[in-house]
Amino acid sequence: MYIYLICPIVSFILAQGTKVFIRSLNHKITLHDLFAYSDMPSGHTAVVVGLVSIIGLKDGLSSSLFAISFVFAAIVITDAIGLRNYLGAHGRTLNILVKDLKEDEFLDRSYPKQLERIGHTPMQVLVGAVVGIVTSLIAWYLF
Repeated sequence: MYIYLICPIVSFILAQGTKVFIRSLNHKITLHDLFAYSDMPSGHTAVVVGLVSIIGLKDGLSSSLFAISFVFAAIVITDAIGLRNYLGAHGRTLNILVKDLKEDEFLDRSYPKQLERIGHTPMQVLVGAVVGIVTSLIAWYLF
């Protein structure tokens, strides 16, 4: 029973750990980097693919739980690529508009800088999926 929790959690830790390591090569790590949205690999994808994979391996591809988790994963992955990139574009636009306004203290407090990179590229999602699948395969063979 615990394997259904362990695989997604370990997948997330591996994906986020890799992301933090990659970021550490470019700048000093902050607490924000531990839970960052974008960059390589996708932690959200690693979690849901880890869950789908272990359910498929343990319960079979024809189980209702696999079907439910597969649909859930498809929604999360679509969101990671599409919707969150769309929101990042909105953030960029808002930041440009606020910058074009006359700068003063009121505007700085009223219009905080928006995140511009919150989505993932298809490659980042693919690598996150590989992390989830490999983690589940290892857990399935071990337990």
